[in-house]
Amino acid sequence: MIVNGEEIKLNKPIKVSEYLEKNGYRKDAIVVEIDMKILPKEEYENTFLEDENKMEIVHFMGGG
Repeated sequence: MIVNGEEIKLNKPIKVSEYLEKNGYRKDAIVVEIDMKILPKEEYENTFLEDENKMEIVHFMGGG
């Protein structure tokens, strides 16, 4: 699997919500795109990641 341009090896399919939690992402401060489609937050719990997926995780930044 590719995450933000970096190759990641999955031992088994994993839910998007699990991946985000294990890697310290705050769900309220990001947008997830899988295979060039934005994934609605309500689908994080029901969507599984597999080795052939490409995922981009975009962080919201504050400031001004």
